[in-house]
Amino acid sequence: MTTPGFRPTHVVPQQGMPAWEAPDPARPTVALDPLLPVRLVERRGDWGHVLCSNGWSAWVDGRHLVAVPQDPPLSGDPLTTAADPRPLLGRTEQALARYRAAVEELAAGGLDGETFRRRTQGLRIGVVVDGESMWLYDPAQARWAYGDGTRLSTYAAEGPPAAAEDAAEDLGHAPTRVVTGDGEPR
Repeated sequence: MTTPGFRPTHVVPQQGMPAWEAPDPARPTVALDPLLPVRLVERRGDWGHVLCSNGWSAWVDGRHLVAVPQDPPLSGDPLTTAADPRPLLGRTEQALARYRAAVEELAAGGLDGETFRRRTQGLRIGVVVDGESMWLYDPAQARWAYGDGTRLSTYAAEGPPAAAEDAAEDLGHAPTRVVTGDGEPR
């Protein structure tokens, strides 16, 4: 059963994904089904709070959610550094230029194989462009980002989500705590 007016922003990866009742690895809940449409309603670092098409909600590793091709309309706010594709495109261009220069020097006989390996060690880029769609690898965040020409969103990530405390640092405030009626934390 789908909630009327539900508009997904993402789908669960095709292998499904674990879910938690809070952004806390110690509080697991039922895993989400493969390709389940969800709407990302909140981010806390790597954690994503999703609303499922049946009205159920859970916390997931938001970096693994697959963005749907038609994202909801933008709010009209200016692009943030995280969403603006230009800085990552610039870093990707610089890394590619460094690699190309090393290849040119190797081909011209100015470098030996070991020097080439040292000069290119640590360079890591990934780019796929298909019409208006673009996937860029962001080595600083260890993630693939999907872009539509106007903004980027995480497509896939290499590691587990950061702890809630790390996410709170990203937000600039302490994490929200649930308390009982007597004021004690749960």
